[in-house]
Amino acid sequence: MKTIQFREAVCEAMSEEMRRDESIYLMGEEVAEYNGAYKASKGMLDEFGPERVLDTPISELGFAGIGVGSAMNGNRPIIEFMTFNFALVGIDQIINNAAKIRQMSGGQLNCPIVFRGPTASAGQLGATHSQAFESWFANCPGLKVVVPSNPNDAKGLLKAAIRDDDPVIFMESEQMYGDKGEVPEGDYTIPLGVADIKREGSDVTIVSFGKIIKEAYKAADELEKDGISCEIIDLRTVRPMDHETILKSVKKTNRLVILEEAWPFGNIATEITYQVQSQAFDYLDAPIIKINTADTPAPYSPVLLEEWLPNAGDVVKAVKKVLYK
Repeated sequence: MKTIQFREAVCEAMSEEMRRDESIYLMGEEVAEYNGAYKASKGMLDEFGPERVLDTPISELGFAGIGVGSAMNGNRPIIEFMTFNFALVGIDQIINNAAKIRQMSGGQLNCPIVFRGPTASAGQLGATHSQAFESWFANCPGLKVVVPSNPNDAKGLLKAAIRDDDPVIFMESEQMYGDKGEVPEGDYTIPLGVADIKREGSDVTIVSFGKIIKEAYKAADELEKDGISCEIIDLRTVRPMDHETILKSVKKTNRLVILEEAWPFGNIATEITYQVQSQAFDYLDAPIIKINTADTPAPYSPVLLEEWLPNAGDVVKAVKKVLYK
C-alpha cells in the first residue's frame, strides 16, 4: 500500500488506463498545459502528448459532443468538466446522445465514455457553483453514476469506469482532492454497483456517499461515546445502486438514516427510502430519516452556508431520534 492524495489517485487511474489502451484520451478545459484545474492530470501532457491530452475552448456542449461522437467510433474518451455545474451546458449530449445511443441503435453502437469532475459545494462559491447533480444523472436510463469518497475507491472505480462499455458519470469533490489515503500498489479495479460497509455496527444503519460521508464518520465517533453502534454504508455507485447491501444492513439494525448533500425533493435518499420501505418494511423499528441540504439555492454567506449543509450534529440528532433517545 502507498499513501497518495485523491487527485493523484485520479491521475494514476487515467494514466495507467491510457498506457494500457491507446484508444483512451483525456479532454477538457485546462487539462493539458495547466495540468488540470485541480492538478488531477498533472504530468499527463508530458507523457501522452497533445493528441491524447487535449485542452479545449470553454464550450462544454462542443467537447462533450466531440467525446460522444468519438466514443461511438471506437475511442474511449475521458471528458473533464471543471465542475458539473458547467456540465449543464453540455447536458443535451449526455442525456440525449450518450445515454440513449446504444438502445436507439439496437445495440449497434456503444458509447464507452467517462464524464468526470467535481460535484456539489466547495465552500463560498455561490449558488450556481454549489449544486449536486447525482440524482439528476442517476434518473436517466443508460447512465452509470459513481461518487467516490476516498483515494482508494476513486482509483479503483475510475479504472472500472474507463473500461466500462457504457457512459459513466464520475463525480468527485473539490474539497477532497487534497485528501490522503492508502491505495494498493499495482493494477486493481473496484466493480461498479457495489456498496462498501465502511464501519460495522448494530444499532442503526447510516447510508451516504461522496464527501458528505465524512460527517457520518464524525457522528458515529460521537455516538459511540454514548454506546450507540453505527453501521456506515458508502454507496460509491448511486446508479446502479446496491440495494442488497442496504437491505441486509437494515434487517440487522432495524433503523435507517440517509445522509446526502442534495436538495430534499426527489433525490437519491428518496429512492433508498422507497426501496427499503417496500422490501424491508417489517424490519423497521422507526421511520426512516433522510438528511439533506436546505431546500434553497446554496447561500454565499459562510454563516448561512454552514446552516444549509448537513453536518455531524444533524446525523447525531437523527440517529437518536430513530433510537427514540
